[in-house]
Amino acid sequence: MSDPGPLHRFDIGLRDEGYILVCGVDEAGRGPLAGPVVAAAVVLDAADPIEGLDDSKKLTFKRRGELLESIRARALHIGVGLVEAAKIDKINILRATMLAMERAVADIGASPDLVLVDGNTRIDIEHAHRTIVGGDGKSASIAAASIVAKQHRDELMIEAGARYPGYGFPEHMGYGTAAHLEALRKLGPSPIHRKTFRGVKELLPGAPRPQPLPLT
Repeated sequence: MSDPGPLHRFDIGLRDEGYILVCGVDEAGRGPLAGPVVAAAVVLDAADPIEGLDDSKKLTFKRRGELLESIRARALHIGVGLVEAAKIDKINILRATMLAMERAVADIGASPDLVLVDGNTRIDIEHAHRTIVGGDGKSASIAAASIVAKQHRDELMIEAGARYPGYGFPEHMGYGTAAHLEALRKLGPSPIHRKTFRGVKELLPGAPRPQPLPLT
């Protein structure tokens, strides 16, 4: 077999340590003003490495779609977990992100030997796991998870664009672009907006208005 590349070599090294089922976990959607935070968990087939895996943020929409097809066809296990905007407002985005990751691991339908979590915060799971800062650029499993999470969330936001027209969700995926903020000012928050996030909470009924500066 030809050199599978550094991301796959990272995971192969873990298997050489005795961790056979290595599961990568990553999330998408911590920063947007609307929509869920989505996490994915992926166990790749060590005997069938997928070329071109990388941090989803470095890939075009078209390339992510191509890789997603390969991941769905060739990965051993895939799980997805999400937390909706209303829950994010109740428990905060950090805890919601961790909960989405925990749900993704529970969704894979297998018991991994080691879970690799992108970032520096451990999650509440029974499996052995390690946190890896910048993991989507180091581990093939985490990179695959980042692609699944990003594509799944994008698909949800495109669907949300049809349910809530006028906000432009398919264009900005809920992030706080100038066009999105302008739509928020005109239409007010939708049911999938995160009511505790700056840029949204100021527009809620009863929100305090900025006070004018005193004259000098």
